Amino acid sequence: MPKLKDLVTRRDPLCGGHRACTGCGAPIVVRQVLMSSSEPVVVTSATGCLEVVTTIFPYTAWNVNFLHNAFENSAATCSGIEAACKALKRKGKIKQNINFVAFGGDGGTYDIGFQSLSGAMERGHDMLYVCYNNEAYMNTGVQRSSATPKGAATTTAPAGKVIPGKVQFSKNLTEIMIAHDLPYVAQSAVGFWRDLTAKSEKAFSIHGPKFINVLQPCCLGWGYKPALTAEMGRLAADTCMWPLYEVENGVYKLNYTPKVKKPIGEFLKTQDRFRHLNKPGNGAVVESMQKEVDRRWEALLLRCKHEGGIQK
Repeated sequence: MPKLKDLVTRRDPLCGGHRACTGCGAPIVVRQVLMSSSEPVVVTSATGCLEVVTTIFPYTAWNVNFLHNAFENSAATCSGIEAACKALKRKGKIKQNINFVAFGGDGGTYDIGFQSLSGAMERGHDMLYVCYNNEAYMNTGVQRSSATPKGAATTTAPAGKVIPGKVQFSKNLTEIMIAHDLPYVAQSAVGFWRDLTAKSEKAFSIHGPKFINVLQPCCLGWGYKPALTAEMGRLAADTCMWPLYEVENGVYKLNYTPKVKKPIGEFLKTQDRFRHLNKPGNGAVVESMQKEVDRRWEALLLRCKHEGGIQK
């Protein structure tokens, strides 16, 4: 478990003055992940909110080696840099250890960049991929992605007379990455800094491909007051809509169990994207969402119990 006094002595990977929205969770994710590395880092970032607000030409907010790439190939770019540095190390031109980190939003990870991510992980590159998951294409106008929860209203799945928001459940990408047999896969959320930094530190200590899926609340796309970003992440975990767990060499470990498992209604009522679900006739949508959350939670508990990995 990293100590706060050690983390704060490390160089901030982002300078002040970037253009992220007030209350944006993406810079929080970046800082906590990268400050968990005690060695130099090289970062790639897919086109998206994070890239746009930190690299508006001719300025940059990055205090680390950074390369912007296309929407779909953050993982491929990072894997190429890792392979090149490995070759230079064999030739003696690079002597220090370097950690390689690829960032992508849910659009550039779950959807557009999935084949790039899957390929890099299958090839076994020594890199960490971090998805800052704000559950929609926020940078281009809040369109639905496969990470968007059922019932959420977006510009391409608007709530109205035809549909009550998105009609499909979100894709469980974390479990898909676990199916790649990676040495380390984890889920975390903004609002749990100890959890995220501990998982990042562990990921950096492990050789090979790693993946961390971080729920990153978005005040603009979700519709809540900017000061509540961390609270949104904690509420997602307390309702079990977004469990905090990790899988190391195939062994599941649950990192957080709510003292009282809250109904998903407690999460839904805090955000404008779900406000239509309070209208008459949409109760069945909420019920189906609760059943799916409960099903996934129970399935995760079974996996963790089987492995003896429930954290008290």
